[in-house]
Amino acid sequence: MVNVPMREIVTRFAPSPTGRLHVGHAYAAFFAHDAAQAAGGRFLLRIEDIDASRCRAEYTAGIIEDLAWLGLTWEAPVRRQSEHLADYAAALRRLQEMGVIYPCFCTRKDIAAEIARAGAAPHGPEGALYPGLCRHLSDEERHKRLDSGAPYALRLDVERARRLAPVPLYFEDAGAGTVAAQPELLGDVVLARKDAPTSYHLAVTVDDAIQGVTLVTRGLDLFHATHIQRLLQALLGLPTPRYHHHPLLLDDAGRRFAKRDRAVTLEALRRSGTTPAGVRRLIAAARR
Repeated sequence: MVNVPMREIVTRFAPSPTGRLHVGHAYAAFFAHDAAQAAGGRFLLRIEDIDASRCRAEYTAGIIEDLAWLGLTWEAPVRRQSEHLADYAAALRRLQEMGVIYPCFCTRKDIAAEIARAGAAPHGPEGALYPGLCRHLSDEERHKRLDSGAPYALRLDVERARRLAPVPLYFEDAGAGTVAAQPELLGDVVLARKDAPTSYHLAVTVDDAIQGVTLVTRGLDLFHATHIQRLLQALLGLPTPRYHHHPLLLDDAGRRFAKRDRAVTLEALRRSGTTPAGVRRLIAAARR
C-alpha cells in the first residue's frame, strides 16, 4: 500500500503560460483551491514555463490577473520552473548515476519508420510506444554520437528502473482507489533533451516534492502520467501525494476546452461582463 501519512492538505494549480486561461483552466483552479479550503489546507500556484519557445511573460501576467479576478488566493512566492533548473538537473544526475537513463538519437521520422518496418508497435494510452531503437546502443556508439553534436533526448529505461524500484508500487486516487503503478504503459518516456533541461514528468515530480504538495488535483487526461511519476518518486526517494483526477470540462460540442481550439478565455468573459460567480455557473452547467 502507499505510505502516505495523514498531513496537511496542500494542493496546487500549475498552468503553462502559452496562452490565456479559459473556462477549463478555471475549473481546475477552483477544484484545487476549493479542495484545500475545505480541509483548512494550503493552495499553491506554480508556473510551468520550461518551454521557452512557447511560454511568454505576458501570459504569466495574464494567469495571475485571471486567477485574482476569480477571487483565488495563493501562497507567495509563486514557483516558476524556469528559475529552478538546478533542481531538475540534480534529479537527472541521480537517475543517470543509477544507470536508468540513456541518450536517444531517434527523430520522429526514425521512430515512425521503425514502427512501419515492424508492422506494429506496442501501444499505450497515449499511442504507440517508443520501440527502443537506442536502448541497446554500445557505449562506444553513444559517445561517438554525443561527441558529434547530434541532437538527443534522455529517456528513462523503464524496465531497468522498474527492477531498481521497490516492488510493488501503488498510488491512491480519489476516483480509482488504490492503483498498482504500471509505468511500462507509457514506455521509455523522455525526461530531458539536449536543448531542454527537463520534461513534464520529471519537473512535476520534483516540484510537487519540493513544494510539499500532498494532494494532486488534475484532469483525467493526466491519469496515466501518474504511473511514470510514481516510478520516479520511488527512484528519487520522494514522497507520494494522493491524487484526484477529475473529469475534463467539455464545451457544447462535447470537446474539452483547449487553447489550440481557441476556447473562450477568461479575459474575454470578463470584458463581456461575466462575473466570477458567472464563471462558476458556466462550469456547473458544463459538468451536467
